[in-house]
Amino acid sequence: MTTASDFTQSSLGDPLEVLQKRMADEGYLFLKQAVAAKHCNRLLADILAVAAPYVEGEAGRQAPRLVGEPFYETDAIWDQIYPRIQKLESFHRFFHQRWMNDIMARVVGPEVFVYPVKMARMATPRMRGYETPPHQDAYSHHAPPTMAGVWVALHDIDSTMGRVKVLPGSHKHGVREVFEAQGVGGVQCEIFADETHWHVSDFQQGDVLIFNSCTVHRAEPNTNEDAVRISVDTRFCDYGAPVFATNLHPHHGFRVPEINWESIYEHWQDDADKYYWRDYPNSFGHEIFEEIANA
Repeated sequence: MTTASDFTQSSLGDPLEVLQKRMADEGYLFLKQAVAAKHCNRLLADILAVAAPYVEGEAGRQAPRLVGEPFYETDAIWDQIYPRIQKLESFHRFFHQRWMNDIMARVVGPEVFVYPVKMARMATPRMRGYETPPHQDAYSHHAPPTMAGVWVALHDIDSTMGRVKVLPGSHKHGVREVFEAQGVGGVQCEIFADETHWHVSDFQQGDVLIFNSCTVHRAEPNTNEDAVRISVDTRFCDYGAPVFATNLHPHHGFRVPEINWESIYEHWQDDADKYYWRDYPNSFGHEIFEEIANA
């Protein structure tokens, strides 16, 4: 029988050694309201502005609301919205602010490399079966052990809205076998027979979930009547660690021609940090990525 309990809570005020031990033991950190509401509201407002007419709402109020038919990542409606989100300067810069780097530094040390690939998630209601299945980023991002994911709730998320849940301690067993599955990413990793207890909690705006590259995590279905769960995430590592080439390209750029760096950067107000990833000293897999992109 599968059971669940609340995440182990952490805060930015906890001693560094406590946070690092917790990360090593459980494979994740759940940092309560680590990002200020003003930062979340600013980005959420920008996302809602380009998600119209399919999603509406007002930052700082109740959760965003679905208008019309539900959709999922990679379908026709999502493919209309997502290039607009990827072109938001605020979306990409959100993960490069000093307050965000301070959060990441607690996991990998003072020199942080934030992956260029930035991801926005929109979990709409009435799409049961299309939520993200259990998986490891070590597989999907071809990631080394020091890579971690950072996920941020842009608004309050309750148990009906497709929360993220993790399998504590699962990172200790390395990279697992995968098989095809319905949902975002299209694959599910192996779950061992004794792994029946997941950690999950409601999220408040600004809560941050950081997880090891081998930590198994998944999304619950959105069973709300009309609320849309909107969150953002990226990956990061200690500067100089190996980074696979796919992570140097925009999310879904390989399948949506409109999503490319030239298009993303075209209307930015500030040229700082454009193409910051080109000088990264330890990327690999470029030839393999070209084969994947051209397949």
